[in-house]
Amino acid sequence: MASDVVDLRDFYRSLLGQVARRMIRRAIQRIWPDLRGMRLLGIGYAPPFLPALAGETERTIALMPASLGVLRWPPEGCNLVTLADEAELPFADYSIDRVLLVHALETSDETRAMLKEIWRVLAGGGRVLIVAPNRRGIWARLDRTPFGSGRPYTMSQLSQLLRDEQFTPVGSDAALFIPPATGRMVLRSALAWERIGKRWFPTFAGVLLVEATKQIYAKPTMVRAPRRRIVYQPAPHRL
Repeated sequence: MASDVVDLRDFYRSLLGQVARRMIRRAIQRIWPDLRGMRLLGIGYAPPFLPALAGETERTIALMPASLGVLRWPPEGCNLVTLADEAELPFADYSIDRVLLVHALETSDETRAMLKEIWRVLAGGGRVLIVAPNRRGIWARLDRTPFGSGRPYTMSQLSQLLRDEQFTPVGSDAALFIPPATGRMVLRSALAWERIGKRWFPTFAGVLLVEATKQIYAKPTMVRAPRRRIVYQPAPHRL
């Protein structure tokens, strides 16, 4: 399934997509139960999850990458979504408290540049929460859902990527233990699948969630050995 904004919208309108949204939303709320007074930014295709978090935030904004496309959100009232290059976020330094990435990291061609921009716009003590397909899960192996496109990750890969870009991982969770099937009996037992999967098969979740905080100190400057300068002397003039 292509990671186009229309395909994503249609997936989350389907029965399977609605179940996936509920399971991922529960995991997000476990990590971020209270965002009162905070400025929240969703990057990628975050609108299915933002309403559950936006109740008491100071403001909530969605940004969709140019490669993904854009749809108005919310459908009623003032539009709160913008289209931009994820490597050049149109926000001031230290202006955002929380950043949620959904359907962003795995499809971006500028992953590190995007994380550098997120570091820039996050306030001191700000946090980012990444939702990404699990490389070991069945959802990443089937292309009929959005989680089967792009680059899946392991938990260690996500943690290392965040550390490399001056973030410190502080929490993690997993969701989507239900198989990506459309049978009504399977969908109705989604909560049971989640409870059993979290307890007995945590490595086979469909998506991984990693929360990280912004490091507010600079990386140590590398000490480089001085380069030897080669000086060329003119060749002797022969008569």
